[in-house]
Amino acid sequence: MAGEPGPGQSDDIRLAEALRDGDVIALTEVYDTYAPFLYDYCHGLLRDRVEAAGALRNCVIAAREHVGRLNEPDRLRGWLYAIARKECMRRRDSPNRHTGQEAPEADDDLTDDQLARREERRLLAHSALAALSGRQREAIDLSVRHELDEVDLSGVFGMPLEETLELVEKSREDLAAALHAALIAQNHWKDCPSVSALTESWPLSPQTSASLVRHVASCPVCGARDTPPLPPDRLLSVLPIAAIPADLRLDVLTAATAADRADNRRAIAAWTEPFDEYGWPLPYEPAPSRARDRESRRRRGPLIGVAAAAVAAVVVLVGAMSAFGGEEDGGGSTPQAGASGPAPGDSGSGSPTGTSADPSPTSPSPSRSSASPSKSPSASPSKSPSKTPSKTPSKTPPPKDHDDPPPPSQPGTLSAQGCSMGYDDSCTVRITAVGGPVSWRVTGTDGPVEAGGSGQLSAGQSTSVRVWREGGLCLGNRSGSVSFSPGGSAGVSYHC
Repeated sequence: MAGEPGPGQSDDIRLAEALRDGDVIALTEVYDTYAPFLYDYCHGLLRDRVEAAGALRNCVIAAREHVGRLNEPDRLRGWLYAIARKECMRRRDSPNRHTGQEAPEADDDLTDDQLARREERRLLAHSALAALSGRQREAIDLSVRHELDEVDLSGVFGMPLEETLELVEKSREDLAAALHAALIAQNHWKDCPSVSALTESWPLSPQTSASLVRHVASCPVCGARDTPPLPPDRLLSVLPIAAIPADLRLDVLTAATAADRADNRRAIAAWTEPFDEYGWPLPYEPAPSRARDRESRRRRGPLIGVAAAAVAAVVVLVGAMSAFGGEEDGGGSTPQAGASGPAPGDSGSGSPTGTSADPSPTSPSPSRSSASPSKSPSASPSKSPSKTPSKTPSKTPPPKDHDDPPPPSQPGTLSAQGCSMGYDDSCTVRITAVGGPVSWRVTGTDGPVEAGGSGQLSAGQSTSVRVWREGGLCLGNRSGSVSFSPGGSAGVSYHC
């Protein structure tokens, strides 16, 4: 499991009520009790220690700001995971998120022989988990390693309880089948040529693991082979746990309590909204503009000219975006052998050494246990745009005796004015069209900031573009810039 439960984990009601009263000591106790587990979970979703630290910080801040909404204080622990997941999905959606710095593994006092045996069992665990989908891996990770029950999982995923129960049951069944196949491949590969051909390297990739499970289910020799039982908690107990930074505690508690950071906390708390009627955050959904940007990136491709009798332009679609459980949710990799274990929300395709989460939400409003009132999912607007019939262009040439249209207006240039966030998480850059109309867009950022957007400006017209600072640990002053098309760049700075 992701560490041993702390002494305060059975005291959720007291902690929730103390947080509602603004007790700073209770906030410290919440951090000391849950932060190591939440950090490990966030790291499994984000695969970066800087992003995981920022997600944990924002989770604690949002929890303190919104604890009054929670109608079931005895569910404080699961509620914290729901907030953490939504924050991680928001960060995964950022095109400028920090990547490439995984956290070290929590230290264990093991001998060389014990480390070697653990590594062998890790390869087995990774190979078995690789056959599961990203959502299944995340459900197994949360229920086994983080010890959340199905009611908590219902709130974390934003799924009705009935669907959550089915997900957990099916995930455990599929894991048992995948473990059976992996044990056959590990210990009896010489007995079956097909198994030998499939398992030339370890750990198994998602595709290989899935193929192995199908083979074992249909092969009389492999199917009749008995393998020793291995409960999920023992199987996953060997997976790595991300070590929480020792200096993160002061950073998080300061950000959550300092009087001069109140505006910053309100902005962070807003990212967690909306909530359902029981006070649980609804699953993350990308902003409409970003969703449109993703769709355009999926459909956009280079034009390839082909010369023959005539010249035709062919649009080549580049690969779909990948993004732990979540589906851009990303990602497509199996649990990696690095810290934070089974990359719970992986989509289940790709390299066996990388992980990503499945950010795609399911039902917008969770329906929880029989002990809690039944929840009906809130209605969501239809995502299917209505189609308009395409118009066939007229084949008749236009009359030649009409006046030519007036020449288009001379395009203008873009003037950009930078901003400073101070200790906040965002500020607005001001852009103005000079000398004519401008069709503008954000073309990129430099440094630890992120921004996006596009639009049209008439001559002399101005607009504001919101710029966010990069999450994570930060000391001192930081700066970056935002670049625009058709030209222009604005500097951005902040303090932390």
